[in-house]
Amino acid sequence: MNKFIARQPIFDTKKQVVAYELLFRSGPENFFSATDHDAASAQLIDDSLHVFGIDALIGNTRAFINLPRKVLLDDLISLIPPSRAVAEILETVAVDDEVLAAAKLLRKNGYTLALDDFVMHPSYEPLLQIANIVKVDFIATKGQERQELIRSLVARGIEVLAEKVETVEDVAEAEALGCTYFQGYFFCKPEMSARKDIPGLKINYLRLLRELGRPELDFVGLERLLKGDISLASKLLKHLNSAWFGWRQQVTSLHHALVLLGVGQFRKWASMVAVAKMSDDRPLELSTTSLVRARFCESLAPLAHMPHEELDAFLVGMFSLVDAIVGRPLEEVLKEIAVPPAVESALLEGKSPLAKIFQLAVAMERGEWNAVTQLSGELRVKEELLPELYQQSIRWVGEILGNPD
Repeated sequence: MNKFIARQPIFDTKKQVVAYELLFRSGPENFFSATDHDAASAQLIDDSLHVFGIDALIGNTRAFINLPRKVLLDDLISLIPPSRAVAEILETVAVDDEVLAAAKLLRKNGYTLALDDFVMHPSYEPLLQIANIVKVDFIATKGQERQELIRSLVARGIEVLAEKVETVEDVAEAEALGCTYFQGYFFCKPEMSARKDIPGLKINYLRLLRELGRPELDFVGLERLLKGDISLASKLLKHLNSAWFGWRQQVTSLHHALVLLGVGQFRKWASMVAVAKMSDDRPLELSTTSLVRARFCESLAPLAHMPHEELDAFLVGMFSLVDAIVGRPLEEVLKEIAVPPAVESALLEGKSPLAKIFQLAVAMERGEWNAVTQLSGELRVKEELLPELYQQSIRWVGEILGNPD
């Protein structure tokens, strides 16, 4: 049986990823029914450890693990060390003596205890007295109700996690109310309201991407740009000289890199480094997500019968969050860097096979399993191949980001 796991990042007030919530699906036809949360959660714990590997899934962060009633009472989360897991009790769990005893045991054993989709009710009071974190759904609760709920939790010394925050305005409100953690895809949205000028170094990176997008590379122009940013040139050469490539000789110049890599691979790696450097002042998850999308799209292209479009597929994933990195509309930024027409069309129009590859990457990332099934069918990609392909992409990015800067 094929196993699917998605992960959703959880940020602190510094916009650093401190954990991932893991989302499980048993396979293309979902072996578990929608109400069989215990079986799904038990399988997720087992697969996280023995199939995917907890380190590959969450790196140096922690995993939020959903605990339905039976999984909570059976103490299955104890298979994962308390330093690596947050025990998240689902809102569907009715509080009784058994549940309360199990929750107290988790706290005694060193686990951080979180309550999911919380709404204020007298029956939850015993759990509130021992909970570390309470998750407040920003879609389900609104206005004064949300404000009063969060303030009451903060006043009790409980850390509040604002979930389903999709805009920077949501995050600003959550911070103002005293929330400690944030979960949602707000970091993928551009902050464009102020229309600030693009910082000088980012302009250099945009110019570099524009040069890389030309049909014929101008290495004189490229070298001129790189000389203006020694850190970018240094990072590119360090990447090319890393153990990942395994060259027998050191790469010493752009021309040397071109000879070793070829034009297509040079464009790919130079674009990747430029985007990563351009997002230095943004949440690290932006770079991570861009790279995972890029690698996954690149790997999907041949399976989707597009073997000659691997570079374009990579660039679609790589540039999919460039608006959030720069703080300008995506259409405007793509025109600025002169991406290939197929890449621009995939990101802006969303109708081509290349666009469907990108949409499938996003669906895998977010655990939108129905969309995964539909898109893999439209692309004629075997759905059972996707979990390993996605995990390979995550591992690849871990290795890339683990290289010295």
